[in-house]
Amino acid sequence: MTGDVLPCFDASTMILPEDASCIITVPITLDIASNHGVIVASQREIMAKSYSVSLVDNLLQKPSMQELVKYNAILDDGRTLLDTGIIAARGQAWVELVKLSCSCEPLILELLKSRKEMSLYEDLVAAWVPAKHEWLQQRPLGQELVSGLGKTKMFSYFAFDLLFLHFGTSSEVLDHLSGASSGLVGRRHLCSIPATTVSDIAASAVVLSSKIAPGVSVGEDSLIYDSSIFSGVQIGSQCIVVGINVPGDNGKTVEETVEDSFRFMLPDRHCLWEVPLVGCIERVIVYCGLHDNPKNSLSRDGTFCGRPWKKVLHDLGIQETDLWSSTVMQDKCLWNANIFAILPYFEMLTLATWLTGLSDQKTNYLLPLWKNARRVSLEELHQSIDFTKMCIGSSNHQADLAAGIAKACINYGMLGRNLSQLCEEILQNDVSGVDMCKDFLDLCPKLQEQNSKILPKSRAYQVHVDLLRACNDEAKACELEHKVWAAVADETASAVKYGFKEYLLESPSKMSASTYQNKFDGCVDRFFHPRSVKVELPVRVDFVGGWSDTPPWSLERAGCVLNMAINLEGSLPIGTIIETTKTAGVLISDDAGNQLHIEDVTSIATPFDSNDPFRLVKSALLVTGIVHDNSLESIGLLIRTWANVPRGSGLGTSSILAAAVVKGLLQITKGDESNENVARLVLVLEQLMGTGGGWQDQIGGLYPGIKFTASFPGIPLRLQVIPLLASPQLILELQQRLLVIFTGQVSILHLNLISTKYDFRRSFLYKLFFFF
Repeated sequence: MTGDVLPCFDASTMILPEDASCIITVPITLDIASNHGVIVASQREIMAKSYSVSLVDNLLQKPSMQELVKYNAILDDGRTLLDTGIIAARGQAWVELVKLSCSCEPLILELLKSRKEMSLYEDLVAAWVPAKHEWLQQRPLGQELVSGLGKTKMFSYFAFDLLFLHFGTSSEVLDHLSGASSGLVGRRHLCSIPATTVSDIAASAVVLSSKIAPGVSVGEDSLIYDSSIFSGVQIGSQCIVVGINVPGDNGKTVEETVEDSFRFMLPDRHCLWEVPLVGCIERVIVYCGLHDNPKNSLSRDGTFCGRPWKKVLHDLGIQETDLWSSTVMQDKCLWNANIFAILPYFEMLTLATWLTGLSDQKTNYLLPLWKNARRVSLEELHQSIDFTKMCIGSSNHQADLAAGIAKACINYGMLGRNLSQLCEEILQNDVSGVDMCKDFLDLCPKLQEQNSKILPKSRAYQVHVDLLRACNDEAKACELEHKVWAAVADETASAVKYGFKEYLLESPSKMSASTYQNKFDGCVDRFFHPRSVKVELPVRVDFVGGWSDTPPWSLERAGCVLNMAINLEGSLPIGTIIETTKTAGVLISDDAGNQLHIEDVTSIATPFDSNDPFRLVKSALLVTGIVHDNSLESIGLLIRTWANVPRGSGLGTSSILAAAVVKGLLQITKGDESNENVARLVLVLEQLMGTGGGWQDQIGGLYPGIKFTASFPGIPLRLQVIPLLASPQLILELQQRLLVIFTGQVSILHLNLISTKYDFRRSFLYKLFFFF
C-alpha cells in the first residue's frame, strides 16, 4: 500500500520480517515531521549496511515537539522517522489482511448506515501496534480491526538511501515543479496563451488546461490549472490557481479589454480556486496563503493569507463570532472558519482582494457585504462540493481548448499536433464535441492543397483518418488507412535518392545486350561463366534508441541507435548464396524447404500477399533494379537463403536477411554494395513488403561490433555510423555476463502500429523514442 508519496529506492534489496507487517520509514527533520505521520521504533533493531529493521512501538500523527520528546521519537542525530505510507504484509499478516478483506462488506455497510467515517490508512495501521489499540477500539470498526489484525506485529524498515517525494501540500507541489528536476517539467500543455507583447507570463510558470487572455501577468514558479483568466488579472509568484473561470468580454479589442477590465491581484505565495456546491447556482471562490495550515488554531499560530488571525481580525474589523459559532467545540482555525462568501462573481473577487489585505477601499462597504452574505467554511465546502458539475465543467473547458488548438493546427500549422488525442479531448463535450470534429473533417480536402510541397502525404492522410474515427465513420477510416501506408512507402523510397520513387514506379524496360554485358560482365557470353556470391551476417542486440530509426520518424527527425552485432553459437547465423544460371528466370529456395521459380521477373509487382514466403526476395529484386532494368532476359539467378535464428526472436532477423540478399544481388550485378546504400535500400524494401521497419536492424548486422548510428532527414537519408572501440574489460564483461536466451515467446512487432502512433503525434511515443 502507498499514499500520496513517490518513493525512490532499491526495493529489491529489502529483507522483510516473516509473518508481520512492515512500514517503510525515512529520517526527516522535525519541522517537516510535524505535518506528517511519525513512527516510534524500538531501540532493539536488526542492523545492516543499507537498512535497519525495528519493532514499531507507537504511531504519531502530526506530532508537536512535546509529543516527539514524550514518546522518544527523536533519533540521536536530531531527526525522526517519517512514515512514508508504504506498507508490506507477509505471511500470517497477509493472510489475516485477506481474511478481513473478505469479511468487510457487512462492516462497510454498517459504517455507511451509521454515517460515520474511518481512516483506512491510520486505523488499519494502528491495528498492528498494541500501543494504539485502546485509541482504536473507540473508533468505528476499531474492535473488528484489533480482533482481525492485532495478533501480528508491525516492524519499521529504515531505508538509509531512500529518496522521498510527498504530494500532500500545495507548497510541496510547487517545490517539486521548481526543484532540482525542474528541467524535466513540461510547463505548457493544452493551453491558450497570448503573445508576449500583450501579456507577461513567467517562463517558469506552469500553465495546464487553461486559457489566458491578453493583459494578464503570471509570476515565477506559479501553477495555473483548468482555468480561464481574464484581462486585468495579476497573479504573483509561487501561486496556485485552480478551476477559476472569470467571465470576460470577447467582443472588444485587446486594448479595450485591458483598459476596461476588472482589476484583480493575487499576492505572492497564495492559492485561489473555485468550486461548485450542491444546490447552489453560484460557484464559490476560495483562497488562502500557500503556507497556511488549515488545522492550526488561533492559539497555535494559525494564519490566513499568510497573516496571523489576530491581525486579520483587527485589520478588517471582523469579530471571532463572525467566523466561529460560540457553540463550536473544536479549535478555531481556518478549516472551520465561515469566511468564504457566496455572491455574484465580481463581488467575490472584490472580497478576495479585501480579505487578502490588498484592498484600498474602506471596510464600511465591504464588511457589511461580507457579513450579510451566505458564507461557508472549508469544512462545509468539502462536504458540499458538486463533483459531477465540477467534472463536467472541467471536461467541457478542456474540450473547448482542444478545439481551438486543433483548429489552429489545421488552418495555420503543419499538422504537427496529435489530432487523435485532441479529438478525444474535444469529444468530452457531449453536446457539441462531434459537431466540432465534423467541422474539422470538412477542412481535410484542403490540407494537401495548401501545403502540398512540404506537408508529407502520410501525415495529411493520417489526420483525415483520425477525424473520420472521431466522427464514428470507422469504415471510411479503414479504407483511407491504406493510403497512409502507401504514402509512407513512397516517402521512404524518395528518401533513398532523388528520383528513386519514380524509378520504382516505372514499368520494366527493355535493355540492350550491351547493358546486360555491363551488369553481368563475363556471364552474358557465348561461353557461360557462372558467378556465385555468398553473404553471411550476424544478428544484432539493440541497447538503446530503437524506434527512432523507423519511418516516418526517421524521415522527419534525427534518430540514433546504439547496437551490437553478435554471432550465435560461434557462427554467422544469417546468409544467402546467389548464383548465375544459364536458364532464364529466378529460382528461390529457403531453409524451410520452400521453393519458387519465376520465369518472368518483370511479373514481380507490389502489393505482396502477407503470407507470401518469398516477398522478401521479390522486394530485394525490385529495390536493386533487377526487375525494372530487365537484367535477367538471357541468364537466370539461383537464390538460397537461411536464418538459423528462431522466428520472432527480436534480433532483427528479417531485416538482416534482407540486407544479405540485397548486398548479394548488388555484388553479383556490380552495383553499389556499400553498407550505407544497402541499409537505405532495405529501408525501402520493408515498406514494399508491408512490414514497415527502420534502418537499425540492417545496420546492426552489416557493421561489425558495437556502433552508434545517427540518421539525418533529407534526400538521401544520411546515415552516420560511428564504431565504438570496446575496452578489453568491457569485452570480458560482455562475454561473462551477456546471455541470449530464446524463451519460446514469439515477438512479431507490429511496426505499422508504432508508425501510426507516431503519425498520431503521440507525445508519450516521442518520450519513448528518446528514453530508449
